[in-house]
Amino acid sequence: MPCSVSFKSLAPLALIAGLAACDSRGGEDAQEQAGLRGGNQSFAGSVDRSEAGALMPAVDLTDPDGRSLNMAALQGTPVLLNVWATWCAPCVREMPLLDDLAGDYDGDLRVIAASQDLQGAEKVVPFFAEAGLSNLEPWMDPETRLSFTFGGQLPVTVLYDAQGREVWRMLGEYDWASPEARALIEEGLGRNAS
Repeated sequence: MPCSVSFKSLAPLALIAGLAACDSRGGEDAQEQAGLRGGNQSFAGSVDRSEAGALMPAVDLTDPDGRSLNMAALQGTPVLLNVWATWCAPCVREMPLLDDLAGDYDGDLRVIAASQDLQGAEKVVPFFAEAGLSNLEPWMDPETRLSFTFGGQLPVTVLYDAQGREVWRMLGEYDWASPEARALIEEGLGRNAS
């Protein structure tokens, strides 16, 4: 009798295998080793413009209160989407920088952090509290649809314009406090960097 396995049942295993590029040393250890603020950091992210113009994926996210957000409906304000996980050390190192960036661009840019943690709010809420993140929007994608959409690498951060079209994506960890990062954001907002 043939064995039938659905793709959905294999999704978590495929995600784990595909995320080998992420330094995942497991839960708390990854957070402790990464440090939540400061420290010597090596940012090796690279800008990819090959998908410029692509529409934002139609993925539903949920927040810790159970509210849903259909990403495809996000239009009118540019969106910086960060796909991350609490067990991914490079992701953890980026979060305070992204939180600061979200505060600096409040009203001009919506910054969404979409966790790929399978445990959802159980992992995300304590992480946000411990890290003191107050500007980022904590959203969850426990089915890891965004990881598959973006090729399984974490972290990945994508800038969408106000019409929901991709401007660029950053593959890997990046220094979001750098002048280069601010210039990329300003470019995406259609402004000259100052």
